[in-house]
Amino acid sequence: MAGSGSSMLYSFLLFTVILSLEEMYRGKLASSELLTILGGFISSLLFLVSLTFIGNFQEACGMRTGWGAVILAEGIALIAASTVHRVCITTW
Repeated sequence: MAGSGSSMLYSFLLFTVILSLEEMYRGKLASSELLTILGGFISSLLFLVSLTFIGNFQEACGMRTGWGAVILAEGIALIAASTVHRVCITTW
C-alpha cells in the first residue's frame, strides 16, 4: 500500500498531466456535445486527484482533514472545467 507521501506525489503528477492535456485539447473538447461531456468527465478526474492530493497533504502536515478539502478540490475542478466550456461545469 502506498504511503501518504508517494500517493501525494502521484496525485500531483496526475493532476498536472490531466490538466495540461485538458488545456491543450480544450478547443477540440468544446467542439461538439459529446466531447463537452467528455470534458466534464475529465474535470471530475481532476476533482478526484486534487482531493487525493489535498487529503494526503493535510495528513502529512498533521492537520485534520474535513469538508474544507472537498470544497477546495471542487473549486479547483470547477475553475478548470470552466476554461474548457461552460457546460463542462454542469456535466461533471
